[in-house]
Amino acid sequence: MASRPRYPVDHEPDIEVRPALHRFDDFTEVVGVKKPGGGGCWCMSYRDARLSNAERPLYMRAECEQEPGPGVLAYVDGEVAGWCSIAPRSSYRRLMNSRTIPVLDERDAWVAVCFVVRAGFRRHGLMHVLLEGAVAHAAAHGADVIEGYPVEIDATDKVDVISGYVGTVRLFEQHGFSRAAETTAHSGGRDRWIMRRELTAADA
Repeated sequence: MASRPRYPVDHEPDIEVRPALHRFDDFTEVVGVKKPGGGGCWCMSYRDARLSNAERPLYMRAECEQEPGPGVLAYVDGEVAGWCSIAPRSSYRRLMNSRTIPVLDERDAWVAVCFVVRAGFRRHGLMHVLLEGAVAHAAAHGADVIEGYPVEIDATDKVDVISGYVGTVRLFEQHGFSRAAETTAHSGGRDRWIMRRELTAADA
């Protein structure tokens, strides 16, 4: 049986971030449900959670075939290793109807709502790579402001994989985001903030 892909420890790997456009199979490798008939999010929780388990992969396949695509994928030595959902807020039904995460102004901010790093590639800083790649992707498609809704943790706290899918305030701060507003939303019992990064011509 083939071994599960892992982050290499014998050399410095080549790491890059690519749009998910025309890469549905790679998206599936990171986010998809491989068990026949199994249920899962398929990164649909914010887009349209009303869809059935059978409809979700079809929706995301279609998203991966349309510009600009639904997000970005991280690759380590050519092996897909992580995912970040980054798209205009208006494409996330749950955000447009949210009672816990307010809309700050009339601009259609691009939002990084979800990070997934495959087992075997975690604890190597790929969320940082994904977030910076997501910013570059949004900037390349005309975004002027990017948001995220991460959890607040203290310096010694560790967030679990399930509730940490939204990222941490510290992660976003390290990539030029600032606290824009508090929310009444929570993940894993932790408070979430609206983090914002205004893009400039240098980011495009």
